[in-house]
This record gives sequence, C-alpha cells and structure tokens, in this order.
Amino acid sequence: MATEILDRNNGKDFAEYAPQIVQRAEIALRCAPFTVKLFADMAIQGVNLRAIAGHEGLKNQYLTHQTNLIITENSLLWLIQVGILRREVDGQGITDSFRLTPMGHFLLDKWQAQPKFPIASFCDRLQNFWMQIQISRFL
Repeated sequence: MATEILDRNNGKDFAEYAPQIVQRAEIALRCAPFTVKLFADMAIQGVNLRAIAGHEGLKNQYLTHQTNLIITENSLLWLIQVGILRREVDGQGITDSFRLTPMGHFLLDKWQAQPKFPIASFCDRLQNFWMQIQISRFL
C-alpha cells in the first residue's frame, strides 16, 4: 500500500508514504465529519464508536455536525481503507474502538495545532466520492 522507508528522525521512527497515498488520505480526512480533537484522542487511546456518533459525538467534540451511527461507522471504515485508522483489538477480538495508524499520526502532527481540518472543496468531495466507489467495486 505505502512505500514504507523506516528512518531515524530525532529519535523517532517514521514511514515515508507515496505522495498520492498521502493526498488520498488527506482528502478523505477533510471530507470526513470528524474534528482534530477526535484524532488527538485516538492517538492516546482507542475511542469507542458510540462515543463518536450522534449526540454523544457532538458532546465530546468529535463531530463537525451530528451524524447517525451508520454514517459515522461508514466514515470511520473509509478512513481505515485509506490507512488513517485501525480497529482496536482486545483478547476477545476486534472491538468497536478505533486508533490511529502511523499515517494517522503523521497527518495529525500536520494539523494538530488547528482546531479543525481544512475545509474540503467541492472537487475534494467529488474525488473522495469517486475513490470510495472505485474501491467498493472490488469488495
């Protein structure tokens, strides 16, 4: 998926991704209904789906606007497909909690100082929709 080159930078390992992979992930992130606060919390611990969706998501400042459970989960699953998130696993198997991947940490570092992600343009939304359709054809 990504061209991963592990290197040392200030004592931290990082992965270098192909530009088109980072661009696709950035567009997906800008089009998602989530705030920077959600990803900052995911960097520290797993966040449960029910804490993200609906009224609870607004109360926790995880959503830019209220979405239902299905829309929220679909948005999170898309961010898994583009490499930003992963599902958290416990001793029983996959849970309803989500965490950041290394790419997710990379993008969070880029935007963490901002209260929200840059606004997606109409072209970004169209491109994100097209990418979702293209990938879903193979599932």
